Amino acid sequence: MTAPETNLDTRAALEVETPRRAQPQEMGGVGMLLCQTALGIAVLLMWQGASGRLVDNFFISNPIDVAYRLAGWTMDGSIFRHIGATVHATMMGFAIGSVGGAILGVWLGVSPLASRLLNPYLNALNALPKVALAPLFVLWFGLGIESKIALAAVLVLFLVFLNTFAGVREVDQDLIDGARLMRATRAQVITKVIIPSAMSWVFAGLKISVPYALIGAVLGEMIASNRGLGYLVQFSGSQFDTAGVFAVLFVIALLAVGLNYLVEMVQNRMERWRIVSR
Repeated sequence: MTAPETNLDTRAALEVETPRRAQPQEMGGVGMLLCQTALGIAVLLMWQGASGRLVDNFFISNPIDVAYRLAGWTMDGSIFRHIGATVHATMMGFAIGSVGGAILGVWLGVSPLASRLLNPYLNALNALPKVALAPLFVLWFGLGIESKIALAAVLVLFLVFLNTFAGVREVDQDLIDGARLMRATRAQVITKVIIPSAMSWVFAGLKISVPYALIGAVLGEMIASNRGLGYLVQFSGSQFDTAGVFAVLFVIALLAVGLNYLVEMVQNRMERWRIVSR
């Protein structure tokens, strides 16, 4: 047996005998779900233990009281009316804001002249505190759901616009030049090259803006409304019902997680063609 063959045999034996260490990122979905569930239970137990012992129950309530409050609202069905109103305003505002932001981002991304012309005005509008627009929207659109939709749409629009604009500007120029060499029209370059290439940026903006759409709807309901989760938070706070406030916040958090999951599902479905190295 020659020396190279001996080295190869020794290396193979070492590879067989030495087990490959599991990396932390290799934890499966079930294992991660169990860890997340255990963490949530630990937080609830610490909250229950601190309530009435370390902190007065009036200020932080406790998980048992929050669960009873949620169960009572579920049994009489009142919580579903408020959830429906908030989800409606959130989805409408998210749809209007995302479409408007995407169109504005693509237009300014492919039009350098328009981008330079409107840049100071867009920066000024983006710097405005959007929450301060809520009373103005109430004056414009009234106390109905329209003012909540408008506030949610404004919050979403600028987030989607900024990400879309950045994604369009980051498209590889070689791809655009290649499409033009194949006699592609301007519309074909935008629809076949620029928009698909910037799609990851667009969905990044959508995922970021989902909770902001929910925040806009809830804030609008807190300012002027007679239904919705924002109204329920305001009402519970005015009644010094700490358990009710925490119960509504828990529902809002669940809605945010669910909406974000829906956006991720749409992204995975629309980007099956993209090969992502992990």
